[in-house]
Amino acid sequence: MRLVQQFLGLCRKAIRSWKQSRYTPQTMAVYLRKQGAAVGNNCFIVPTDLDLEIDPKLLRIGDHVAIAAGVKFVNGQGAHLSGPGASVSCGQIVIEANCFIGIRSIIYPNVRIGPNAVVGAGSVVVSDVPPNSVVIGVPARPFGSLEKYRDKCLQNWSEQRPTGVTIESGATWWSSVHFAENRELLKRHLLRKFQKQLS
Repeated sequence: MRLVQQFLGLCRKAIRSWKQSRYTPQTMAVYLRKQGAAVGNNCFIVPTDLDLEIDPKLLRIGDHVAIAAGVKFVNGQGAHLSGPGASVSCGQIVIEANCFIGIRSIIYPNVRIGPNAVVGAGSVVVSDVPPNSVVIGVPARPFGSLEKYRDKCLQNWSEQRPTGVTIESGATWWSSVHFAENRELLKRHLLRKFQKQLS
């Protein structure tokens, strides 16, 4: 009986992966909405690695949320789960607006991730994440404020920004009409910097 259940579980997972493969990270919200999840606008959700081990109706995702590959939303009742929160019963998962969920993170039920929060790669989130914060670890704990993290990223960018990058007034790195050229300049710049470190 147990082997049959495991086989059926694998079949369901294969069918779900096949269905998800028809979507792109920009359109994955459509798939999740069809499954019953509440998903906001302008989300970037990597489709083929998203592992929903929770009733989609218990999932709420706000606007402008990015979810990386390998993220799992679980209800804690799977036999393969162990570690923090593994005995938790079903509950809602809420990811508020402007959040980033890092690669291979695991989000347990009854968790609310506040707006503008960042969940670091490989983190296991078993309790609420405060707004405007960065959490990392197993279990995930606050690492610092988003503002501090943003300032550090901007400092790193100013230290590595290559000469010749053109960003027109009112545009960002991503919305610039020179994005492709700027990206090539950055690639060459980082490669030269890496080669210097090796020599």
